[in-house]
Order: sequence, then structure tokens, then C-alpha cells
Amino acid sequence: MNQFQQARNQVLNQIKNACDCARRDPATVRLLAVSKTHPSQSLREMYQLGQQCFGENYLQEALDKIEELKDLDIEWHFIGHVQRNKTKQLAEKFDWVHGVDRLIIAERLSSQRLDTQPPLNLCIQVNIDAQDSKDGCQPDEVSELVAQISQLPHIRLRGIMVIPAPDHSQAFIDAKELFEQVKPQHVQPQDWDTLSMGMSGDLDAAIAAGATIVRIGTALFGARDYSK
Repeated sequence: MNQFQQARNQVLNQIKNACDCARRDPATVRLLAVSKTHPSQSLREMYQLGQQCFGENYLQEALDKIEELKDLDIEWHFIGHVQRNKTKQLAEKFDWVHGVDRLIIAERLSSQRLDTQPPLNLCIQVNIDAQDSKDGCQPDEVSELVAQISQLPHIRLRGIMVIPAPDHSQAFIDAKELFEQVKPQHVQPQDWDTLSMGMSGDLDAAIAAGATIVRIGTALFGARDYSK
């Protein structure tokens, strides 16, 4: 068994154990492999083990990998901050965008998604615990954003993405409460099904609170090399 297979099995077991503790079906939690700074070959190996969803933070790096791995049926998620001048490539090249925190961004993604493509899946990024250093809208802005964004064509507004401060598991509970609270504002409430939260260090608490996508990098690929 190679190191990727061993790492992926360990993460899947951790997800299963967390689901068992929370009395949830493990099939309700998707593993998103956060592959930023890791080479395309590592993604190819992980894909061959059955991993289909990959998350990238840096647009140019992601576009290079999408081109290099276009022979694979990968579901590409953009999980970095969305800059206004980069929306066209996001709209055309990705399946999911997790970092939408303003209406103007969603409007641009909607208008730039091609008619020939399936709707682009979006999550609203919320600064759930008021960190100065984090992107995301404020919790009290989410209700109006849901009402507005869920009306746009060529997109599916799926849910909320949060990145709480370390050791702040209450933030996951707050995110779940907010998720339920704003659901009635959604024009297509059946699409509102996603809580993107939880990383290698806080996966258990996120799943206990209701996460449906967990974003795991280090535990799958090892430590990142930012010097390249």
C-alpha cells in the first residue's frame, strides 16, 4: 500500500468514526482533497485511488493542473478568495466555487458560466467568528445574499463555507444554525444542502455539527512545500 492510499484510508476512517459518533451516514460527508502546491502527478495518483473531488486555492496553479489532468473526470472546487477580475476562468473551468462573499461576484460567475455547461455550484463564504484576517461576509448578511444569489441563472447556490479559528468548534454549530435559519430565503430550497467546513485538525467537530464537505490537505498529501 503506497503512502497516498494509506493516508486516504486513514482520513476516510476518521470521517467514518466521526459520523458514527454523530450518528450520521458516512455517505453524507464528501472528502474534498485540498491539493494546492502539490504536483499534478500527486493528484493523478490520488484520483486512481478513487478520489474525484479536488480543491485548489490559487487560480493559475489550478488552471495548469486542470489542463494537465483533463483526461481525468475530476470535479474541481475553487476554495480560495474570489477576485472580481478572475471570475471568467472560475466560471468556465470549475464545478464548484466555495468563496463567494458578495453579490457582484455571484452575478459575474452567473453571467460568465457557459450555456453549454451545467450550473456552477456556489457556496457563500461566511466569516462565522469575526476574524480580522478572514475573508467572507458577515453572518447577518447571509439571508439577503441567499435571497438574491439563488435567483441567478446558470448557478446552483448550495450552502455555506466557513474557516473558523483553530479550536473554535462552537463556530461549526453557529454555521449549522445559520444554514438552517436562512434556508427559507432560497428560491430553490432543495439545492441548499451543503456545509463546507472542517479541515485536517478539526474534522470531528465539523462533522458532529453537520458538515457535508470536509476539506483535507495535509492529512492526505503531507506537508506543503510553499518554496516551489
